[in-house]
Amino acid sequence: MFRRRLHILLDEDRYRRVAAEASARGVSVARVIRESIDALLPGDRGRRARAARRILAAPPMPVPDPDDLRRELEELRAGGA
Repeated sequence: MFRRRLHILLDEDRYRRVAAEASARGVSVARVIRESIDALLPGDRGRRARAARRILAAPPMPVPDPDDLRRELEELRAGGA
């Protein structure tokens, strides 16, 4: 799955923050770094995930009464205004 290896140097504070997050979540440091890259520089998958989060976080929208909506659709189908 992973085809590229990357060697980076981190200062002690950054490493501690990444390692603490990894430990708290029970995942590898590499996974935390990959997810951080995805969050900052999303590809198509990241774009879709952000869109889904925005949709789920949106305030509730008013929904028309089903009977009113049905009448409106019937009028449109019948060629009415």
